[in-house]
Amino acid sequence: MSISGFQVPAPRQQLRSTADLTALAGRIAASRDPRKPVLIVCGGTGCRAYKCNEIIDALRAELAARNLASRFDVRVTGCHGFCEKGPLMIVMPQGLFYQRIAMADVPKIVEKTLQGNEIIDSLLYRDPQTGEKVVREGDIPFYAKQMQAIFHANRFMDPTRIEDYFAIGGYQALAKVLSTMKPPDVIQMIKKSGLRGRGGGGFPAGVKWETAAYAEGEERFVICNGDEGDPGAYMDRSLMEGNPHSVIEGMIVGAYAIGSHQGFIYVRDEYPLAVMHLGIALDQAREYGLLGRNILGSGYNLNIRIVRGGGAFVCGESTALMASIEGRPGEPRAKYIHTVEKGLWNQPSCLNNVETWANVPLIVNKGIEWYTSIGTGDVTTDPWGGSKGTKVFSLVGKINNTGLVEVPMGITLREIIFDIGGGIPKGRKFKAVQTGGPSGGCIPESLLDMPVDFDELTRVGAMMGSGGMIVMDNRTCMVDVAAYFIKFLQEESCGKCVPCREGLRQMGEILNRVCRGKGVKGDIELLEELSQTVLSASLCALGGSAPNPVLTTIRYFRDEYEAHIKQRTCPAGACKELVSYSIDAAKCTGCQVCVRNCPQDCIAGKKKEPHVIDMAKCVKCGSCEEVCKFDAVVVR
Repeated sequence: MSISGFQVPAPRQQLRSTADLTALAGRIAASRDPRKPVLIVCGGTGCRAYKCNEIIDALRAELAARNLASRFDVRVTGCHGFCEKGPLMIVMPQGLFYQRIAMADVPKIVEKTLQGNEIIDSLLYRDPQTGEKVVREGDIPFYAKQMQAIFHANRFMDPTRIEDYFAIGGYQALAKVLSTMKPPDVIQMIKKSGLRGRGGGGFPAGVKWETAAYAEGEERFVICNGDEGDPGAYMDRSLMEGNPHSVIEGMIVGAYAIGSHQGFIYVRDEYPLAVMHLGIALDQAREYGLLGRNILGSGYNLNIRIVRGGGAFVCGESTALMASIEGRPGEPRAKYIHTVEKGLWNQPSCLNNVETWANVPLIVNKGIEWYTSIGTGDVTTDPWGGSKGTKVFSLVGKINNTGLVEVPMGITLREIIFDIGGGIPKGRKFKAVQTGGPSGGCIPESLLDMPVDFDELTRVGAMMGSGGMIVMDNRTCMVDVAAYFIKFLQEESCGKCVPCREGLRQMGEILNRVCRGKGVKGDIELLEELSQTVLSASLCALGGSAPNPVLTTIRYFRDEYEAHIKQRTCPAGACKELVSYSIDAAKCTGCQVCVRNCPQDCIAGKKKEPHVIDMAKCVKCGSCEEVCKFDAVVVR
């Protein structure tokens, strides 16, 4: 059987011991020729949207037609992170990076690069700030400042082939745990590592495991939260698609540590590729004896199954998620009794998100000292004493380099946005970044040099959340941003408790009124008062964090609220009812680009003469300003 072009033993056989696993991994590694060229093509959801599957088929067909299939291997992997530049290809071992590949490029790649050893300039990455072309992936600024501990493996494995995971050390952490460690030893390792949950609140994972292990109950459950619902966030999706075995291995280690024999992976149904790859990975793990009875001859038993979520944002909350697994409506419950003590079916349950579970094999394999050397603070005596390891962020919005970035805890926002993200497009000015999903806070330019970790983000009114990071430029209205997120949260609220259900509705109405220029004196204070009520009286974390966008935009951008209410203007020029468009005759060259792009045909003027806008017909879409190269369109 061929795995990514490499020969491995077939058929699959049950691994009866850790020695069997080590021997198999050794045979797979020995069968691989590190000198043989490999074409690594991203097959994640982002690149699939750019028709990478057609490109992969064409590439294999082209190699076969030229009798080159035996000389070059094609490896289809999960997401590499640089989603905006897809479809992506890396030619190894040179590390040559090609971006935005089209069908017409396939013959050229085979003929010029593979056969002629030439570099195709048109497919190289071009730095948006310097304009310089970059040949190798490792030299691209987007990757150079990252620290990819979790995502690094995505390039080296086909997620549908467990043998690729074996070849890079997969399931060796599980083998070490089952053969040399007792459950309390594993818990202490996770506690000492300082690993904190990557799904929202940053609760110390080891403390959670320990509580679940010693809680009273007839059985225990481990659960992976893959219900990623934040707008613009897709970190967990890409991990489940690209390296599902890392998540499964982490879950098995955690289940062994707390004494659980049943696990669940809760994945939103809108992630079909993640569901498929997880299903394949679980089947392969069972075939090899890594799930089921007597795992690796240890006497330990565990089964894991997938549960598909219906797409409710509130089901990312632990108690709502567990209610959904039980087949009940996804509504939160009061947390005076914690889920680690009485969770799924009223039994002790340990819930962590995808990224948290994927960290576990790294900690076991590389050790506590390695893990605690990354990040901030001191967790030697206090699991809450710092933020250790790396964090994956979804960097989106008004940013040149859109994609997933993995960085060490403690890196500054400025480094993420300008060094890795490449700064703001079109030469515009950075205004704010919203972190932590729709319930996160908006951080202004004055705090760009703050370190990014759990405690610092909380201090400024934001939060880590699952890792969404939305960048905004000076054309973004912060009142409108707050209104957008409150509307989203209002629609996603389960409606069970009055403070969240009615409070968010009232806040949304006030914000929309302000955006329309109909705000009144006292609206800002009323928003603050409502926010505090929703924060303190809501049943679950959705309501308990929902006012963050409002509170932080008032805290850091109060002048914009006052401009909307007192002057009836939108300083950012984003609120349609408060702006008007005109053309500066002194700057207009009469190039007619705005005329061709106006959807309402409301711009008139002869070629090479100043144009005018008919505001009676203008719908204020902003397309004229977007396409004007001479800054002639004035927004007031």
